Amino acid sequence: MLVPFVFGINPAIVLFMNGLGTLLFILITKGRAPAYLGSSFAFLAPAGIVISKWGYDYALGCFVAVGFCGCVLALIIYKFGSEWINVVLPPAAMGPVVALIGLELAGTAASNAGLKDEVLLPANIIVFLVTLLTAVIGSVVFRGFLSVIPILIAIIAGYVASLACGIVDFSEVAAAPLFALPNFQTPKFNMQAIAIVLPVLLVITSEHIGHQIVTSKIVGRDLLKDPGLHRSLFADNFSTMISGLIGSVPTTTYGENIGVMAMTKVLQCLRYRRVQRYYPSSVPLSAR
Repeated sequence: MLVPFVFGINPAIVLFMNGLGTLLFILITKGRAPAYLGSSFAFLAPAGIVISKWGYDYALGCFVAVGFCGCVLALIIYKFGSEWINVVLPPAAMGPVVALIGLELAGTAASNAGLKDEVLLPANIIVFLVTLLTAVIGSVVFRGFLSVIPILIAIIAGYVASLACGIVDFSEVAAAPLFALPNFQTPKFNMQAIAIVLPVLLVITSEHIGHQIVTSKIVGRDLLKDPGLHRSLFADNFSTMISGLIGSVPTTTYGENIGVMAMTKVLQCLRYRRVQRYYPSSVPLSAR
């Protein structure tokens, strides 16, 4: 939800594309690479420049271009393999690249907290401190199930603090229709704008490979080989391309979803079912 709010667009189209993108990803990877596709934060900084100079329509054109180039990259990997990626993007570089995605959001976080306003409002500072301290302290002191959702608890605590400070306005919620179609838009293309956003392809490629490696550890199967990096990367970028064509933001695999899958143990059930196919029921589970 934060990405469409930062871009100043209706989040309905983004939620629609998150669901459609996830279904496309599952279809293209033949259900062999569990993932959820959400709004990508990697595009915030360059797309923000394009939006401020040319408008959101041209940012959509950039999203289409990046998605198309990503699909071409996936086809290259399919043809020539993925070993060359370790030369262009070695593991030592992937970590810092993914970390930069979070660091570039520091300014956005400070702005959302009201820390960059000319006049600091006490209500904003209270909500900021309640949310931050709940997340930091909760990640240390929470145990059991609560220890894996300190961010969610922090969001709830921050919202309660917002209600207490009287800075929540329900008028738009009350005025909103019960049913509404997403606000579809068509892209416009500008080579200068595309050149600004295109380097993000390296970032989301590094991020995607990292996600697939971590998910492979969880499912006990090398997803870079089965279904293959070319399939998952193509699905990722194909969804981004479709998003740009209909007016949504880029959709990519989400590291947070990996934690959710591990937390819910759903993948452990999938692993057990896969093992069952190779061993007769007479073999004890411990032996399997």
